[in-house]
Amino acid sequence: MSSRSSTGLVALAQTDFKRMIAYTSVNHMGYIVLAVGAAAATADSSEQVRSLAVTGAVTQMVSHGLLTGALFLLAGVLYERGRTHDMGSYSGLAGAAPVFAALTGVAAFASLGLPGFSGFIAELQIFSGSLGPRPLATALSVIGILLTAGLFLRALRQVLMGPLRLPDAPGTPRALPDIRAHEGLAVVPLLALAVVLGVAPRFLLDVIEPASRAVLELLAR
Repeated sequence: MSSRSSTGLVALAQTDFKRMIAYTSVNHMGYIVLAVGAAAATADSSEQVRSLAVTGAVTQMVSHGLLTGALFLLAGVLYERGRTHDMGSYSGLAGAAPVFAALTGVAAFASLGLPGFSGFIAELQIFSGSLGPRPLATALSVIGILLTAGLFLRALRQVLMGPLRLPDAPGTPRALPDIRAHEGLAVVPLLALAVVLGVAPRFLLDVIEPASRAVLELLAR
């Protein structure tokens, strides 16, 4: 099984929200390794396939920075409210903090690579460039997608749904404030840019594609 799938299994076992995000972050980096490996495997064949794989890897780096950054910020918001990242200590936050719940849901689904977000563009390029030279590794990476979907859906159901439950810890406020203005100013632009790149990625690809071709030309010498 690919390292991406095995990391997904480790992430699936986590009960700590921040640690789960950290493991999915490593999980997403498996896409980049897959793309670079595919580009190396086609060194003597299709330049277009190699360029597509490398472009997808760089796009994934940009997308990962946006989406995982937003998720870590939201994990910080959760900790600031309850002084713990333990997902078992929370439930029903969608009713108490609907904006936080909405932003967390958007960030989680965007991290899965759904259409309309930057992750979809990156994964589409990576899979298109990797399927030919690395069909088995590409197929195994799909298992990682399914595991990531399962763990995010489980986390959202546990933390956001059901009756309201908050951790009983010293210093924990009695009420659960929703996203504050300064917190929203940190998270919303990241998610908005991820949507822009998912809907109209050409301005980013116009920068990445020439650089990818130049790097491949240097490596081919």
